Amino acid sequence: MINEIKYFVIIALVSFFILSCNTDRVYQKYNEIPNNVWNVENIVDFDFDIEDTITRYNMFLHVRHSGHYPFKNLWLFTTTTAPNGYFSVDTVEVILCDDAGKWLGDGLGDIWDNKIAFKKNIRFPMVGNYKLQVEQAMRFKKIPGIMDIGLSIEKKSTEN
Repeated sequence: MINEIKYFVIIALVSFFILSCNTDRVYQKYNEIPNNVWNVENIVDFDFDIEDTITRYNMFLHVRHSGHYPFKNLWLFTTTTAPNGYFSVDTVEVILCDDAGKWLGDGLGDIWDNKIAFKKNIRFPMVGNYKLQVEQAMRFKKIPGIMDIGLSIEKKSTEN
């Protein structure tokens, strides 16, 4: 019970600080992985609306994992579907640990957050509802230690 409360407080504080610091963010959502074990059959879905086809955007994947994650990387398959049904598929490698065994990203206790630039400097070709699906592409049916998968979309500023 105490661990659950601590986990909730950490998530709430991190989310508050992330959301309050960036006014260029147009979308952010995290999906919890049940029991912190990502089954290959559990596809994570994100739905977001785009109203501006002129602005350039950066898309980021977020991976929250525990220190018990047994690998140094995480392979993902992503499918992005446009409002007209056109889709594109990508394979993304997320490096979570350096060669010396040190976790990358921001850590608090046994929880690590990684923000990965997924697509940079892009324009969405049409107004409407887009969908991004993320699935784990490791060679195991179940991978332990993955807590949440997130997506954020930010307007590209002159600095990024």
